[in-house]
Amino acid sequence: MHVLVTGGAGFIGSNLVDRLLAEGHAVDVIDDLSSGKLANLADARAGVDHELSFHQIDICDPAVVELIERRAPEVIFHLAAQIDVRVSVTDPAKDARINILGTINVLEGARRGGTRKVNFASSGGTIYGIVAPEDLPVSEAHPQRPVSPYGVSKKSAVDYLHAYRELHQIEYTALALANVYGPRQDPHGEAGVVAIFAGRLLGGEPCTIFGDGEQTRDYVYVDDVVDAFVRAAEKGSGLLCNIGTGTETSVNQLYRAMAHNAGVADEPVHAPARTGELDRSCLDAGRAGLHLGWTAFTDLDTGTAAVLEWFRGQQG
Repeated sequence: MHVLVTGGAGFIGSNLVDRLLAEGHAVDVIDDLSSGKLANLADARAGVDHELSFHQIDICDPAVVELIERRAPEVIFHLAAQIDVRVSVTDPAKDARINILGTINVLEGARRGGTRKVNFASSGGTIYGIVAPEDLPVSEAHPQRPVSPYGVSKKSAVDYLHAYRELHQIEYTALALANVYGPRQDPHGEAGVVAIFAGRLLGGEPCTIFGDGEQTRDYVYVDDVVDAFVRAAEKGSGLLCNIGTGTETSVNQLYRAMAHNAGVADEPVHAPARTGELDRSCLDAGRAGLHLGWTAFTDLDTGTAAVLEWFRGQQG
């Protein structure tokens, strides 16, 4: 199968590219390298048996439409995005341009290129907005009331996917991702706490926890997320599916587990809580189990140990 991955040089995207190539698919990658790295595709590009084409272009560039039309992929995995919630608050127009107008470019390319399906990376942590504790883990039936421009843009993108399905018969599956972590996640900039902790623990630097550390998140390993995307190529059409573990883990619990695996006995540094940060977040992935045959298979201890090992390799 011929597929195309936007944001394919990024953290999740490059791991997805590796899986698709390993399964024998021909893969086109679109990435402007604003946050993605060619180094993430080093193994993929080195494979002599792999059919991989890389295109450095911004998804907001109108030329993307012609590129997708020309390459005519059967399935598109759309992961390219502005992912920083704080940037979306300070510059909502930029967030909308990339996440909404960029998605329209991808869909227009899909329409003109005869693409069968678009699989989209949505956000389980923002599209539902503030969720009452009694509604956790949150299901897809929960009202979507995002409280950040980023969440609004992700919600809007799914509305466009639905419209293109009705108007142009392009199937889609939207995956609302929990807090994804794993190898290749950048500990700098807008990175997940697992990558930040890993970099600082192995670098002998203190780790900062904002607030009391009892805020919870649903941490899902990148290989599990990639598996969900691959399954969505053939299943779950027309659906939004949560992709998470259904388990809440506090930042304090996460730190203790990672510090133990890193052989660090130091206590974390506490700083004031960040304004607007959710107290609790957790996803019910039952729909993904029913329609994709998917469930998370990597426990947090195994996953964080793999992240630490990868970071050690990067330091060597």
